[in-house]
Amino acid sequence: MKIRRVLIANRGEISCRIQRTLRAMGIGTAVVHSSADRDALFVREAERAQEIGPPPAKESYLNADKIVAAARALEADAVHPGYGFLSENADFAARCEAAGLVFLGPPSSAIRAMGDKTGARRLAVAADVPVVPGYDGPDDDLILARESTRIGFPQLVKAAHGGGGKGLKKVASAEEFASALASARREAGAAFGSSRVLLERFVRPARHIEVQVLADRHGETRAILERECSLQRRHQKVIEECPSAVVTDELRAELGAAAVRLARQVGYVSAGTVEFLLEPDGRFWFLEMNTRLQVEHGVTELVTGLDLVAWQVRIAEGEALRLPTPIVPQGHAIEARLYAEDPSREFLPQTGQIRHLRLPEGPGVRIDRGVAAGQTITPHYDPMLMKILAHGETREMARLRLILALRDLEILGVVTNGAYLRELLESDCFTGAKTFTHSLDEWPKLEPSIPAEVLALLAAHGALPRASPEAKANQAPSLPDLFETVGPFRIVGGGTS
Repeated sequence: MKIRRVLIANRGEISCRIQRTLRAMGIGTAVVHSSADRDALFVREAERAQEIGPPPAKESYLNADKIVAAARALEADAVHPGYGFLSENADFAARCEAAGLVFLGPPSSAIRAMGDKTGARRLAVAADVPVVPGYDGPDDDLILARESTRIGFPQLVKAAHGGGGKGLKKVASAEEFASALASARREAGAAFGSSRVLLERFVRPARHIEVQVLADRHGETRAILERECSLQRRHQKVIEECPSAVVTDELRAELGAAAVRLARQVGYVSAGTVEFLLEPDGRFWFLEMNTRLQVEHGVTELVTGLDLVAWQVRIAEGEALRLPTPIVPQGHAIEARLYAEDPSREFLPQTGQIRHLRLPEGPGVRIDRGVAAGQTITPHYDPMLMKILAHGETREMARLRLILALRDLEILGVVTNGAYLRELLESDCFTGAKTFTHSLDEWPKLEPSIPAEVLALLAAHGALPRASPEAKANQAPSLPDLFETVGPFRIVGGGTS
């Protein structure tokens, strides 16, 4: 069948990115949005749009009934879930299928199978994919305590459903186990509606390596290189790259083969990602499978020339995969996630109106954004503003291009993590490819800084206190002293320059 119009059941930059491919394919675009997003960029760019509820996600972007009804009203014949929200909700996929809508993702059965981490581990074992040593049997506290002792410490207590670090607790000793188990159960129950948990050995040091897969409806499944996503903060990825700087051709073939075996085991169709932990000695362990398009899919596109969203559409229309064998990376790509957050204040999410926005340009630079000048960033949703990607012939060229792009980015009105991203990319840790999943846990805390332009302006107007001879040898006044001197004052755009 030929898809004529797609409803994108998501918001922000991923909605804009999906629309870009659909327009290039001559396919109509439709979106749903909350009242908080009436003037958002993704709504303005869509051909058709329908408001489906107030700002709380559970009353809009997480309301499957409203989304399916909107798809019919907007005359869409397919739904793309993006990532987050309902993208890995098997019931939503089944609702779309029952309503006669093409779901641009895997079958609901595959989503359900991989959404249960306990079941996913067992499927991986059946597919001869190595899993992290642990326990995924009956969910009984006494049995879990006994198995915890067998596994040894440190270890992880993990929610059997969901992700994003919720219901995940590190346990350093037997004395900590009972309280960690109770805490993980509470978080898992609140976030995912199930308090079931499993246990895994805590693998450290380790890299986070994931393999992109594509599978068509004719039995063909292919691994599309790997990405490294080791730089994570609170279990959320910050910087991603393709390919990994430490994965050899031999290891790439082993990882890809394992990912393909698991995808076939579950009857997978469409785009998906199999995630692994890679130890320094080359051993790798299955983590989970993300049954959707990943945030970081763009780095894979830059080094392969493939459009993964376009392939999701083609596969849904029944087209067979036509990909080169083997797939060889063409250069290197790195992505940084730009958030409205303040790294100097424990990464506190920021709100406000974007008063000025100038996007960087240059060879190899790609911007996947969901915001525009004049748009207000609200507290209702994830604070990611855009993804900045850079591609080069080598990893170093891609790194330098990404740093330059971050320096050239101009955004005023909301504080971002731009300076933090540049600091990471310029660090010995990143340039030396010595990135592990714990690297950012040990990263020095950023201190609040005042843009040089603001200091110069204040000095010109005599707002800065007259420095003593001793103070002249020191740094600029601290933030509290400066604000006491100037009085009410707001710095916009701090951390981005």
